[in-house]
Amino acid sequence: MKQPILIECDVSELRNDLNTGAGALIDVREFPEFAGGRVPKAKLISLGEIEKRAAEIDRSQTVYLMCRSGRRGTEAQKKLHALGFADVRNVRGGFEAWKSAGFEIEKDENAVWSLERQVRFTAGLLVFTSVLLGFFVWSPLVWLAGFVGAGLVFAAVTDTCGMAMMLAKLPWNRSQTCAVDFAKKAN
Repeated sequence: MKQPILIECDVSELRNDLNTGAGALIDVREFPEFAGGRVPKAKLISLGEIEKRAAEIDRSQTVYLMCRSGRRGTEAQKKLHALGFADVRNVRGGFEAWKSAGFEIEKDENAVWSLERQVRFTAGLLVFTSVLLGFFVWSPLVWLAGFVGAGLVFAAVTDTCGMAMMLAKLPWNRSQTCAVDFAKKAN
């Protein structure tokens, strides 16, 4: 099977096409990232949902994909090509490039912390608590700090973070429609 050609664009091209209505922007980040800052007119469809929500994407327009820096956008681009999308472009440098260019952004007033910040907080809290409990309560608890440290090293080497994937599933890290669905299931 022939591999699709993966096309990238810069943020200026994206901005021009959004202003003329020639393209549709899909943000493939997770909800907390999107709520914390996004390009106006962007639609959130996270990388993990891109295949099951592909019907929501207009195939007649150029589809632009944006993540934080470009890696997840490339993954989403490959998935959409496999589903038969023809004109799909990954935004080089992602949202970070958009912000660096000084283009307009919007964000939710009460956005939750980014997943990266939540991971740093959770990992720090686990290490701090396990060291204190290991010192004052039961010494083997200090191994929890070692486990968290090893997990952080693994996350850096593989560029994946299991803790972030778990935190992303929590109710406050889901879009409002997901949070409503979660509340309905709980009742």
